[in-house]
Amino acid sequence: MARDDDKRNFALRENGDDETSVFSGRTPRQAALKAARRLEAADSEDGADETELRLREKGTKKVHIYEGWAWEEEAPEDSPDWMPKEITEANVSKQGIEHLEDI
Repeated sequence: MARDDDKRNFALRENGDDETSVFSGRTPRQAALKAARRLEAADSEDGADETELRLREKGTKKVHIYEGWAWEEEAPEDSPDWMPKEITEANVSKQGIEHLEDI
């Protein structure tokens, strides 16, 4: 099991420099998937709209840029009782890294 200090924090940047949320993960992709699950979910993966996600790694000047999308899907047959029947799935595609001049 991963130790907590292996996790890094990534701030979601919206409207330029406005950092609205912080997501943690061992990799930028893991944090981007968490952010993508909060997007407006489509009825299917094919119908989902891609949204640009810009995540600044805390303590650095790196901004990881992803395209993310989310969709609703039925929960698996063997899901626990507390899990809702419809769940939100997400996927991301890395577009690149941008380096900030000043923070």
